[in-house]
Amino acid sequence: MATTSDISKGAFLRYNGELVMVTDYTHITPGKGNAIYTVKSRNVKTGKQSEIRFRSGEKIELVRVETRELQYLYQEGDSLVCMHPETFEQLPVPMVLFGESLKFLKENTIVLVKFDDNDVPVYAEPPTHVELEVTYTEPGLKGDTSTRALKPATVETGATVQVPLFVEAGERIKVNAETGEYVERVK
Repeated sequence: MATTSDISKGAFLRYNGELVMVTDYTHITPGKGNAIYTVKSRNVKTGKQSEIRFRSGEKIELVRVETRELQYLYQEGDSLVCMHPETFEQLPVPMVLFGESLKFLKENTIVLVKFDDNDVPVYAEPPTHVELEVTYTEPGLKGDTSTRALKPATVETGATVQVPLFVEAGERIKVNAETGEYVERVK
């Protein structure tokens, strides 16, 4: 068994019988008494965020996960079917694991999927940046800006992204899949 000193961001723990992923943690040493670890976590099954407190040196159950690169092929029901690029094995990955970044995923994108000991997907991570084509945006009006002005644009996956006024329909842009923010125009 591991102790609280082994906690790191992105680690998986079994807490109260549930598998949780550490999204952030802080180590606090009060003037009097033992140190405390405050762990922000996300329940893998439900997606619910919670905060857990551990005393320093407390025993915890770390869960080992295996990370695989898979290619997203298509959507089927409430899962995305992904293929292992070497074995061509097709695996269903629940859409819930992708979170908000799902709306920026297009077919044939390489994603990272983490599997637990039972070969069950527990976490999915799209690439940080994705290149998408702008399918619709209003024309930008020049001269009406005093600061950095943005306008809504619809990309090929159907998601809406705030882009600068100079971006037009048909252009390719780079979007941060985690935050949904415009990064740059692709040449």
